[in-house]
Amino acid sequence: MAFGLNTALVALLGLVPLGIGMALAVLAARALLKYIRSKDARQERAQVKRSLGEALRARRTACKMTQEFVAEALGVSRQAVSKWEQGTADPNTSNLLGLAKLYGVSAEELLKEVQ
Repeated sequence: MAFGLNTALVALLGLVPLGIGMALAVLAARALLKYIRSKDARQERAQVKRSLGEALRARRTACKMTQEFVAEALGVSRQAVSKWEQGTADPNTSNLLGLAKLYGVSAEELLKEVQ
């Protein structure tokens, strides 16, 4: 009787790590699927950022201004203006309003150019 109980206990203890491993595998698979499904949303956000950057660059060049001039007018670095135009960073609200004023358009009009 004791031999059967020990065997059952050992078998049960052997299944616990297996169960934990399977649970971790399921969680990892779910996380991977969620990440893969969010790819479209990440790409869409990147596209919108590029579109805002393209709109900012188009407005700046239409006004025949340099990045240095825009940066000095807003009190930011030229690199910040470059990042906005490349879509790697977004201007904050006050800088967006300053850009619109500098380019002679309303902020709403500037944002309408974004896809």
